[in-house]
Amino acid sequence: MLDKSERSDYLISRSTESKKSKGYHMILRQDMLDENSPDGLQVYQLTTETEVQSSHVYMEAQIFTPDSKRLVLHRAAQSHAPLPDPRHQYLLCDLENNGELSPLTFEEKTTAPCLDPTGTWLYYFVCGTETTPLKLNRVKLDGTERETLMVFDCDYPGTTFRHRGIYPLSTISPDGKRLVFCGKIGESEYGLTVIDLEKGSAELILSGPTWLNLHPQYTRNPANNHDIMIQESHNYRYDPVEKKIVNNPDGKGTDIHLIRDDGTNFRSLPWGRDGNEFCQGHQCWIGRTDRTITSTHTREPSSGRLIESLAAAADAGHLGLHTPGGRRSDLTRMFTDPYFYHFATDIAGKRLITDSADLFQGGRLFTADLGEPGEPASNWRYILSPKCSPYAPAPKGCHIHPFFSPDGRTAFFNSDESGIPQAFMICGI
Repeated sequence: MLDKSERSDYLISRSTESKKSKGYHMILRQDMLDENSPDGLQVYQLTTETEVQSSHVYMEAQIFTPDSKRLVLHRAAQSHAPLPDPRHQYLLCDLENNGELSPLTFEEKTTAPCLDPTGTWLYYFVCGTETTPLKLNRVKLDGTERETLMVFDCDYPGTTFRHRGIYPLSTISPDGKRLVFCGKIGESEYGLTVIDLEKGSAELILSGPTWLNLHPQYTRNPANNHDIMIQESHNYRYDPVEKKIVNNPDGKGTDIHLIRDDGTNFRSLPWGRDGNEFCQGHQCWIGRTDRTITSTHTREPSSGRLIESLAAAADAGHLGLHTPGGRRSDLTRMFTDPYFYHFATDIAGKRLITDSADLFQGGRLFTADLGEPGEPASNWRYILSPKCSPYAPAPKGCHIHPFFSPDGRTAFFNSDESGIPQAFMICGI
């Protein structure tokens, strides 16, 4: 066996050799544009290995440096999470150097990455096994000062809970002082944990059977620093007998909440839960504002809309759009038959990018401008079809998952048009 230092050197050399032989820099892909695409766009394929699929991390993940020049993506990964593949790595993509990719992680079973607000540190977790505990690690983006910060090898105080699995997304506060992650903590329990990075302590602030798909997202607002947006999945439970997640519908579906990172001030966002409107399961903050967006399905009429929340309100029993005091606005109300899915905004909260039906025909990408609170999005513009096949059998199925760089000057998406998922970028957008 190689010791730790030898193993790192071995993996670095193997990874670099593989990357150079299969495409270390991005390549121009103007064939991804069509006759309806705006003039002046350039499309680049960021990952090009033909035998290892790659992906962006996720639309809401904090994986960009604040200057919009570098981002983290990963190889041996699907749209939602790493693959159970020893080749999985988080990679730094340097857009100023022709998209050069350099490996940041070398451990097996890494997950839930996020960059601190200064773009100095990548935080990530190393999954535990039956005999090894979960670990929180970090490394500088130049590959130096790699260290383990915390080892989760005991129960939370006053509970019999400890982490048995981890959700593939983490999130960090705007001041960089607290990091949040979540995952399975008991036989059928899931929980949300806040790590104080200065004190080196961790606190479980939320737990229960409905928190299995939390999508935690810290506010990006430096004047706030404490709010976390979370998703509650009322339709699913983990069955300890069947040893799997099973459908357990309450007829109204998922709802979205806000909570302070000390576990107080639990609120609801005015979306879904009326028997006709259902949250699709993706939401985001509008840049650094305190406003948020979710995507919805409605039965009558059949549609997929993007709904802005102008104000959250104290939870009144999971009433969704009927929560007293909640205020909302349909950003897509100018469309008679919209069907939007995933989306993101720039950090200024001025621009929106979203994918749209027909997903069976490869999907479509659109951008739009965001106005004052309560106004519909405007200046909608078709960009391209990503030629994606989200319903292909795993692990080849690929979701488009579009997002902007913080400055809104470049956009990113996934596509499996070549046969396996790859990460793409659009310039001139």
